Amino acid sequence: MNGFQAFLKRKNIVISARRYGIDALGAMAQGLFASLLIGTILNTLGTQFHIGFLTTQVITINQVGYTIGGLCSFMSGPAMAVAIGYALQAPPLVLFSLVTAGYACNALGGAGGPLAVLFVAIIAAECGKAVSKETKVDILVTPIVTILVGIGVAWLIAPPIGGVANAFGQLIMKTTELQPFWMGILVSVLVGVALTLPISSAAICSVLGLTGLAGGAAVAGCCANMVGFAVMSFRENGWGGLVSQGLGTSMLQMGNIVKNPRIWIPPILTSAVTGPLATCLFRLEMNGAPINSGMGTCGLCGQLGVWTGWVAPSEQALANGAMAITPGAFEWLGLILISFVLPALLTWAFGLFFRKIGWIKEGDLKLD
Repeated sequence: MNGFQAFLKRKNIVISARRYGIDALGAMAQGLFASLLIGTILNTLGTQFHIGFLTTQVITINQVGYTIGGLCSFMSGPAMAVAIGYALQAPPLVLFSLVTAGYACNALGGAGGPLAVLFVAIIAAECGKAVSKETKVDILVTPIVTILVGIGVAWLIAPPIGGVANAFGQLIMKTTELQPFWMGILVSVLVGVALTLPISSAAICSVLGLTGLAGGAAVAGCCANMVGFAVMSFRENGWGGLVSQGLGTSMLQMGNIVKNPRIWIPPILTSAVTGPLATCLFRLEMNGAPINSGMGTCGLCGQLGVWTGWVAPSEQALANGAMAITPGAFEWLGLILISFVLPALLTWAFGLFFRKIGWIKEGDLKLD
């Protein structure tokens, strides 16, 4: 047993919740961002602003034409797999071989491809790392093992994982349609919490394919945490903190949350208010790429996703019955209130109350 543990240590194979549930999941979200999300944005910009080079089909694959943005989205599986391998500190031959495994996962997993990529890329990367540089023909052995393991595992588990992820996502979205108030609270709070925790809310939303009202509730929860913490901590962190949290991530507050969990109550309360307002009053739907549902105000990706869903719904949203609309003043008002105004005002008010009763003290929200 000691010999096996020594082998794992030598190969930098760390079997832990942090390595797989935080590092790998977070990297997967970055891979999604750099492929599917960017592709969706480029396609939308090209279509809405009539930018020729963004709407021109630059290549045809299997009689299907792809724009620049379309190619970005097409390569989301390989991008996620390589990102996961990078997070697992895979050596070069393993890292590059994961491209094939990632493509296989997306092809076999359908809508649940991102979740399949997470599992398959982890297994393939760790197997590749295990044999890396163990033979004199490493340049052959390592890629072959990584690719065969990746495709084999993808063939076995990608279709059922894709089916389960898709079914669970559909359940959440259908339940939100039937019970918009209670599910608005639940989805908003849980996704907002996931965004602030050191895991990836964007990856979770993408895995579940959250669009429609459920996606809108997720956007509300993320904005409540990001804008909420940014405004509530303004006296401690100033403009730098406002930008880094409001347009970056509320995850920066995790160290302070560990020291005083009560500082998290105001944003959570805010998400419990804005979530049902998004689903019941404004009927805010996020029909862009599902990854946008878990982005909040990070680079304004949540808002871009809503806008994209209005003018050019994603394939997953279209499959769920979404249609392109021309947004009016009410839609824009709802987006602005849910994304910025209400998170700022409500979290500031809740935070002021908790400061007065002594649950939040001066310096509790200070970023290092």
